Amino acid sequence: MNIENKVVFITGANRGIGRALIEEALKRGAKRVYAATRQPFTHTDERVTQLTLDVTNTTQIRRAVENVESLDILINNAGVFVQDDLSARVALDENLAVNLFGTHAVSQAFLPLLARSRGAIVNVLSLAALASVPFSPAYSISKAAAFSLTQSLRALWAARGVKVHAVLAGPVDTDMSRSLDIPKASPEFVAQGIFEGLQNGEEEIFPDPTSQSVAEGWRNGIAKALERQFAAYAPQSTAQVA
Repeated sequence: MNIENKVVFITGANRGIGRALIEEALKRGAKRVYAATRQPFTHTDERVTQLTLDVTNTTQIRRAVENVESLDILINNAGVFVQDDLSARVALDENLAVNLFGTHAVSQAFLPLLARSRGAIVNVLSLAALASVPFSPAYSISKAAAFSLTQSLRALWAARGVKVHAVLAGPVDTDMSRSLDIPKASPEFVAQGIFEGLQNGEEEIFPDPTSQSVAEGWRNGIAKALERQFAAYAPQSTAQVA
């Protein structure tokens, strides 16, 4: 998937990885970048169009779709990170609302446009989708669920010509993880890695040094082998996602 002359839609685009993705898409010659943010956001490049979008708000999702004429790449980057110990359900609900259900709602809403262009969805997840981090199990649960969603949509929507990618990033130096005293990759480095992985057709994109250290093991592991095997059971009819 070459980014040049493509139309890209990015959620959570006002800071961190989202902001870096805007800049990287522009560098790579994107025709139009829709920057979806909860708060007003401006950009000096005329190719950037800001749209107000809370991914948990169905009305705002519908309005966003109405303002997009065509779309090649949807990047579900919006996310929340709530530290917890699973002693109360509220943190789990908050993480799932954005990281899982928000990703599903936005993907489903833009599916007709992506099917028309035979485009791609990129879900920005985390290595926590593969193994839970003990200081935020609710976040890990939501990312694991979003990864399963990604694999499911990949199999179900292949017949529509829509490719679905998962970004399994390690720690990134953003507001979300600033309090963690661990090595982190820069958002700019991760954004470059995401587009490189997309361009190379990688179903799972490992965009930083920490995640790259496990990439080969994942790609040659039993979980990936099972996914490929189970994909054969995907229904050929796509009426349910029309």
